[in-house]
Amino acid sequence: MSPPCAPSTLDVDLKPARPPLVRAEAPFGASRWVAEHRDALRTAVTSYGSVLVRGLGLRDRAEVAAVFARLASDLMTEKEAFAPREAYSGGVYSSTKWPSNQQMCMHHELSYTLEFPGVLMFACLTAPTRGGATAVADSPSVLDALPADLVARFEREGWLLTRNYNDEIGASYAEAFGTDDRGAVESYCRANAIEFEWQPDGGLRTRQRRYAVLLHPVTGQRCWFNQVAFLNEWTLDAEVREFLVDMYGVDGLPFNTRFGHGDRIGEDVVVLLNQVYASHTMREPWQVGDLLLVDNIRSAHSREPFEGPREVLVGLADTVRQADCAPRFQGAGR
Repeated sequence: MSPPCAPSTLDVDLKPARPPLVRAEAPFGASRWVAEHRDALRTAVTSYGSVLVRGLGLRDRAEVAAVFARLASDLMTEKEAFAPREAYSGGVYSSTKWPSNQQMCMHHELSYTLEFPGVLMFACLTAPTRGGATAVADSPSVLDALPADLVARFEREGWLLTRNYNDEIGASYAEAFGTDDRGAVESYCRANAIEFEWQPDGGLRTRQRRYAVLLHPVTGQRCWFNQVAFLNEWTLDAEVREFLVDMYGVDGLPFNTRFGHGDRIGEDVVVLLNQVYASHTMREPWQVGDLLLVDNIRSAHSREPFEGPREVLVGLADTVRQADCAPRFQGAGR
């Protein structure tokens, strides 16, 4: 892919099927190196969609927090998480708690919220012994590879996310909304175009309709931007899906996606989406001390299955309003 504005002060190594790579020499520390190269790094992320910085030697959460603060215009507090994660100081989070033997398929972080991070920051403190890459895929390329009629339908209707919050699987509503106060949760839902319904057992069911394609706020590129495949029932491991359907029923799954007008999305569509993602995936195994920057609109990301301990810290940066990126002809969203 050719960048719209190639950075001039960083030596970016471009190789097929691998994220753009920058090798840093940071004898005076990661935070100082990042401060000196901040503008060039941010230009590179916009140009290429992602950049892996190798050689910073990141060692602990405090150093990662300092680097995140140097890079970000603002750091977000996560809301509406689909799975639990630990929140540390300085806007640093743990990776999402997801079984290590399960693939986290390609998605755009918090694409179902009205405000989401424009940039994701990942820092590796412990690299797994096998697997576990945070892979990326170029969103405009994915969009171009999808069937035109399917894209047109998603542009007309958007996509619908349904969620069932309980205390048994996934994030509880208290974890997702940051409070167990029902009134506060209801106020948040009303302010964020989320339909909600309290269940007899005390659980919460929600529905929210969002855009499936956005315009990049800097480049103007049309980007496939959603979690249609990742949060759909057909992406789940077959045994896991069967267990969850037996226990909760199709309408009671912790999360699921539909076409924007409510029609179920067939397994064939989800398989196609994941196949297109796979054909556009770029990956590089983590090394201790690595920093990966991802333009959350331009690039989808995933987490591959792994073995051994893995600690990758996350920062959610540079808040973007969905309404500021939505093509005017689309009918979905708020």
